[in-house]
Amino acid sequence: MTSAFRPSRHGARPIRVSFEFFPPKTPEMEATLWASIERLAPLGPSFVSVTYGAGGSTRERTHNTLSRLVRETALKPAAHLTCVAATRTEVDEVVRSYWDAGVRHIVALRGDPVAGPGTAYEAHPGGYEQTCDLVAGIKRVGDFEVSVSAYPEKHPEAASLDADIDALKAKVDAGADRAITQFFFDNDLFFRYLDRVRARGIDIPIVPGILPVQNFKQAANFAAKTGASMPAWLAARFEGLEGDVETRKLIAAAVAAEQVIDLVDRGVTDFHFYTMNRADLVYAICHLLGLRAQASGEPTRVAA
Repeated sequence: MTSAFRPSRHGARPIRVSFEFFPPKTPEMEATLWASIERLAPLGPSFVSVTYGAGGSTRERTHNTLSRLVRETALKPAAHLTCVAATRTEVDEVVRSYWDAGVRHIVALRGDPVAGPGTAYEAHPGGYEQTCDLVAGIKRVGDFEVSVSAYPEKHPEAASLDADIDALKAKVDAGADRAITQFFFDNDLFFRYLDRVRARGIDIPIVPGILPVQNFKQAANFAAKTGASMPAWLAARFEGLEGDVETRKLIAAAVAAEQVIDLVDRGVTDFHFYTMNRADLVYAICHLLGLRAQASGEPTRVAA
């Protein structure tokens, strides 16, 4: 980690960002989502992804959000899609509906067990069994760009990190174009993982997923479910601030700034931000990365 907010020594090397949102459940959440999209869109993200649930109502919300992104913005939307609770035919129909809506990029994921965390995953009878099968199915339906997940600390259900990298290799062999990592807070973990992935012959882009810690307790809960570690130094940064929202925001900005500037200094040029539908902290981090929006809405890059 860097110890100060110093300019990147890479000057104006190109930085590309993408943003993840989740579909709103209420009118208030919808207003927050679209305010966040409006705030971040001028930074010119490579794409914006929208998460996806197994239930019918969440699928509909995802589809509606994606359709509106296509209709009302110049952004390139990416649709999350899982294998959970659907047959291959049903999943293929969803894929075709995305194509018909103008979506050309899918984030393919296995999905969580239907019975919830801590239970064994079981493929739906007649469904896609694993992500690699889903990737191949998507590619059969249309010429989609496909992103998949990667886990620097291994998927919590994987027997080992090597086994998890084997699963990533299967996704790449099936046609995956890019991998986006689970969030992490120790950059050395990412680079050690990247070395092992490259040694395995995987050469697609591995994009670090960045979670700005808007709420430490919430982030810790996410980490426990996904197998990501929360370093002791990170917990210490937020210690005693449970009731101090404003200071937590300042600490969150400092932590995220340290992480992304260190990644840039070590050669990373692509970042995927888990926005939690909140724009201000992510916008600030992108500003530190040197991204600027011109009056036309086209982004420009200056030395960070």
